[in-house]
Amino acid sequence: MTRSPNLRRYLDHPFWQALGLLVLAYLVIVYGVPLLPGSSLVPSSVVLQYMVTVLVGVLIYVSDNDERWALFKQPLVAMLVEQRLRLVRILVLAVVTLLVGWVTFGQVRTTVAAPPNLRSIHPAPPAEVTFRGKTMTLTGLENPLRQQPESLAAFTAYGKEIYYQNCLPCHGDHLDGLGHFAAGFNPLPANFQDNGTIAQLTESFVFWRVAKGGPGLPREGTPWNSAMPRWEDFLTERQIWAVILFLYDQTGWKPRTWEKAEGGAK
Repeated sequence: MTRSPNLRRYLDHPFWQALGLLVLAYLVIVYGVPLLPGSSLVPSSVVLQYMVTVLVGVLIYVSDNDERWALFKQPLVAMLVEQRLRLVRILVLAVVTLLVGWVTFGQVRTTVAAPPNLRSIHPAPPAEVTFRGKTMTLTGLENPLRQQPESLAAFTAYGKEIYYQNCLPCHGDHLDGLGHFAAGFNPLPANFQDNGTIAQLTESFVFWRVAKGGPGLPREGTPWNSAMPRWEDFLTERQIWAVILFLYDQTGWKPRTWEKAEGGAK
């Protein structure tokens, strides 16, 4: 089947190619990603971050060639100056004005919704969790890699490798929550250097939060627009424990330990 000349003209034009790529990227991020196994709804802050990244890439592509850049600007210049497109110019101005007004109204309008529950920064973990179909009791659980002190250095180095492959963009090179993508999140990723985070927690708590991510937060942990994924979908149990070893080793904090009652019971 041959394409019509008019359709081919649009498909070959840099402006309409760029516009089509932006629309396709938005549809994939908002509607396609949640359909993947183990995925959830993409937070609005992450959608904005990815769309800005796509926009920058598209602009780099259309502007790296003088001829392509000139073609890309043609529809925009025509819409702004040509008399035959006066109606289109008015419609674009009206749509942009209404869009800005709608966003502003949404930010300042009062609502009658009940106030949200107070969020607990460190919500109480469940007594048990399921990790890849395996039931784990968190109460009294210690990091199993610490039971092999002769291999602790190797496990920590392995955890460092996993961290830099997966966690660096958000939590940063210094584990301070200021990674390359941090500015796109609200709230910011956890700052492990702060004495109010992992320094206050048991390693089993950290394992639970890493494994379950933002989607695994209980009710008292909301409202929360966390982009933290469920890392159990990507990392093994051993890898998560190794990352936890690295976090404590790199920051210098000591994990909280389970208190022992008289008679040795935890």
